[in-house]
Amino acid sequence: MTKQQLPSWADPSVHPADLDAQGVSRRGLLRRAGLFGAAFALGSAATPAFASSGKRAFGGDDPRLAYLVGDHHVHSVYSHDAKYTFSQQAQAAARYGLDWMVFNEHSNFGHAYYGAKMEHAEIVKARAENPRQLIFQGLEWYIPAAEHCTVFAAPGPHETDLLTQFELAYDGKLLNYTEGSAGAADTARNEAHAVKAIKWLAEQRRSGYVDDVLVLANHPLRLGIDSPHEMRGWRDAAPEIMIGMEGAPGAQGAALPGWRGATSIRGEYENKPSAQSWSGYPTDAYVTYGGFDWASATVGGLWDSMLAEGSLFSITTNSDNHRTVFDTWKNGDWPAGQNFDNTGKLPDPVNTDTPQPGSDFWPGEFSRTHVGVTRYGYRAVMAGLRAGRVWVDHGHLLDGLDVRVKRDCDAGRGVTLGGRLRVRKGERITLYVTVTSASRANPQGILPELAHVDVIRGAVRGPVSDRDGWKAPDTRVVQTKDVSGRKGTYTLRIPLTAGDESFYVRLRGSDGKRHGAGYLGASVDPHGPIPHEPGDGDPWADTWFYSNPVFVDVAGA
Repeated sequence: MTKQQLPSWADPSVHPADLDAQGVSRRGLLRRAGLFGAAFALGSAATPAFASSGKRAFGGDDPRLAYLVGDHHVHSVYSHDAKYTFSQQAQAAARYGLDWMVFNEHSNFGHAYYGAKMEHAEIVKARAENPRQLIFQGLEWYIPAAEHCTVFAAPGPHETDLLTQFELAYDGKLLNYTEGSAGAADTARNEAHAVKAIKWLAEQRRSGYVDDVLVLANHPLRLGIDSPHEMRGWRDAAPEIMIGMEGAPGAQGAALPGWRGATSIRGEYENKPSAQSWSGYPTDAYVTYGGFDWASATVGGLWDSMLAEGSLFSITTNSDNHRTVFDTWKNGDWPAGQNFDNTGKLPDPVNTDTPQPGSDFWPGEFSRTHVGVTRYGYRAVMAGLRAGRVWVDHGHLLDGLDVRVKRDCDAGRGVTLGGRLRVRKGERITLYVTVTSASRANPQGILPELAHVDVIRGAVRGPVSDRDGWKAPDTRVVQTKDVSGRKGTYTLRIPLTAGDESFYVRLRGSDGKRHGAGYLGASVDPHGPIPHEPGDGDPWADTWFYSNPVFVDVAGA
């Protein structure tokens, strides 16, 4: 593999004058974390990754983190319904500041038999051409009886073989294991096969066949076919492999006014319940809220119901890029006798100079997943995702976010996103939220301004008896901090008290332009994200950030 270089903003040999405003901002954050230059390249070999031991009876780890920006859901000519070359996608990702990306091509017999190996050769070439990017090979898995997932592995000798073996043995579309309606003869078999698939991936990691592999559910409520019990089943099959879901889908440009039509919804969430859908979802679950999936946007909803069990389940956001809005490229023409099934690759696109149909933004242009790492590299990104050190934003709303929860009696920095802090009942603790505001105009030419930060708190009650439950009745917005007009880097200090029950806290905020009572009512969420009118969903005018939770385990609870 080509020697990996640090991103420009993290490389001391790159002069600050050669960075844009956001690069300078990110470099400042990296310096404050004590991970600049060699310390970032070498990780714990150069600087302590943890300032305190996780083996203490109380408290928790406080890793020194830098945040890498990425996208785990990008398509190329190796997906039957996409358009762009690897080079086009990688160049766009670099232009919009991505540090890592996953090409997760749709499963297909053409892909499994031909495309995956050709794709790998292009992945290797793309890594050489873009040494400051981390480029993963992945697969968009059609889950038996359910929706899609991103599956991706760490680079290594078996990364492609793992994906093709998995595709042929476990893909719902290829096996015709798509039936998932209640009471159908094949539903139980198909759901069980999905669980078996995740366990198989876990075994490949355990055996050392690949260094690492991760799975994330894509656009979970788009069709309403990912039931709560299925999502819990995937998670419980191997929590170290099935780590979460898209909190916000791609296709965020789908409802730009006047572009795709009067019924368009952000994320292409334009469906109605079908026979395959889980009947317990309300019809309101089939649209996005501030661009986010109903499962994550609803305070006290499905995501919170899973967190309330005390198990981490992460969220991400990404482009799901197939066809970029206002782009002028079209698919090339097939040579006689060729098609995707017998080649595994689309013809390269051709520029028409005329805007073509599309719903997507380029990778990193609008949607960004930020992953906290202790060093730079492929496995570090995967470790950060697995640990839940993740926050997401739309429209480049923030330059940086650091979250810590610590006991007031501790000298350390506390635990961060995805972590667990152990405390005693009645102990006083503080939530520290350090925000770095946007330092430059986003790709739309708007300088984003954060208007508020919401603190969401929920009780942890342990595993549920009803595996299809989707409500967490003890989760609500407990504080809102008005941060309008605040610039640069600042820290919010929010006192918390440990009561009788263990709990978690997570964060959310927006530009303040569109909000209203949350789906479960104003008493739960007084100013949450709301759906837009069909065909009138300018995403740049309604941007949010969300963070993963921090868990607080109360001794004796």
